[in-house]
Amino acid sequence: MNVFTNNSANAAGSRLVRFAPWLAGLAGLAFALAMVTAGLGALESYGVWLFVATPFVMGMATGFVFNRLRPTASPDETMRLVIKVVAAAGIMSVLAAIEGAICVVMALPVAIVVALMGGAAGRGLSRAGSGNAPVAFMLIAVPITAFVEPGSGRRVHEVESAVVIDASPAEVWPHVVSFSDIPEPQDWLFRSGIAYPLRARIEGSGVGAVRYCEFSTGAFVEPITRWEPERRLSFDVVQSPVPMRELSPYANLSPRHLHGYLRSKHGEFRFVDLGDGRTRLEGTTWYEIEMAPEWYWGLWSDYLIHRIHLRVLEHIKQEVEGR
Repeated sequence: MNVFTNNSANAAGSRLVRFAPWLAGLAGLAFALAMVTAGLGALESYGVWLFVATPFVMGMATGFVFNRLRPTASPDETMRLVIKVVAAAGIMSVLAAIEGAICVVMALPVAIVVALMGGAAGRGLSRAGSGNAPVAFMLIAVPITAFVEPGSGRRVHEVESAVVIDASPAEVWPHVVSFSDIPEPQDWLFRSGIAYPLRARIEGSGVGAVRYCEFSTGAFVEPITRWEPERRLSFDVVQSPVPMRELSPYANLSPRHLHGYLRSKHGEFRFVDLGDGRTRLEGTTWYEIEMAPEWYWGLWSDYLIHRIHLRVLEHIKQEVEGR
């Protein structure tokens, strides 16, 4: 009788070891799904709980279950499995119409690093002995404390870009106030769905006039606040389109973070007369971002806004110089 019992136990144990990666991956994905569902429903925000705590818990659950079921697993095996689970979560979010591919790619660098930290923690906890209290405590406490986030400080970010144009400020000024159609972009960034400028027009003249900078996703409405010909053109932004079209197998996918989480506040063009028949044209945008960790998403938004600036500034340069 004991022989049969031992054989059955050994067979069951062998199956668990064989399916350990799948079971661990399912555990990690289940924790992530639970946190995303609860977070988006309760907090209606894109914060630390989503981009830091969720991948950490996903990695920790994966590492813990994997090393419990397969005690001989190496750290490298654990880390490789965690990366696969994070990638699977990203693919699932695209297929389930939760996110677009570009946003998933943007989130992956920080998600993978944090998930690997969670995987290392889960592996360590799995070897702390059965019935260890910290295991249960961390698996429960981390997702709960992740929902306690400090409020957004609404820090205003500033991005400045510039070009040098072979013309005087007087020649450059009319092309800044409004400019003709910019040729369709050829680089992968804008073709992937990031909004890009098409043209600009203005209604009226001087302070109080309204400038419309038309993008591929709609128009920015920009009341003029400073009108200093050949020196400075400043404006507020009172209406803006979505910052991108999601790359997705589903038409018209529009996640919540596309609406109001990245807000342009002000813009300005400055003209610097270089004194030798050339003008340094500077373009600046001030914006707010309501996604955390803010420093990380600020890197992406700064880069994208800089690329948008250059598309406009280079077009103005070509218009003025007659190329």
